[in-house]
Amino acid sequence: MAKVIVWNLVTLEGFFESKEKWDLGFHGDAWGEELSALSSEFGRKAGLLVFGRVTYEGMKAYWTSAEEEGETKGFMNALPKLVASRSLTGSDWNNTTVTADIVAEITRRKAEAGKDIYVFGSAVLTESLLAAGLVDEIMIAVAPVTIGQGTPLFKPNAEKRHYALIAVRPLKNGTVILHYGVKPAV
Repeated sequence: MAKVIVWNLVTLEGFFESKEKWDLGFHGDAWGEELSALSSEFGRKAGLLVFGRVTYEGMKAYWTSAEEEGETKGFMNALPKLVASRSLTGSDWNNTTVTADIVAEITRRKAEAGKDIYVFGSAVLTESLLAAGLVDEIMIAVAPVTIGQGTPLFKPNAEKRHYALIAVRPLKNGTVILHYGVKPAV
């Protein structure tokens, strides 16, 4: 059975983007050799990348036109991708499937033997998958920066949930990776 793992970078306040959509300037405060190596590790472990529509559009625009060459770009373009969307019906990004019923699709794919399923970005999608009990682990890189305003990764009106600490990994640049298991609802 595959695990569903949510991965995101956030500020100290818990914002995964600034007040403007796709303003991810703070990622430069977290990025470095260690996160680059972790990205490569994700690419080797992933069997499927999952995005909400907005994150998908940004990822597609970036990774299909990025000038940088390397392992991460190769993974992002080659790995199978699943997009949760009620407005899109298809995609021209390599190995991409679009679904309007993400809970059913993740439930089906999670039951299959194989590599892990990674959810990148996508706060609304993350909340939907958490509410459905489909997320196994959450990994958050907390960048050593505040930006004042932005979009929180976790929704303020979400139900109370408990998590089990798996690991804490400080990076040389002050970023801290928090790795939690999602405890089942009681």
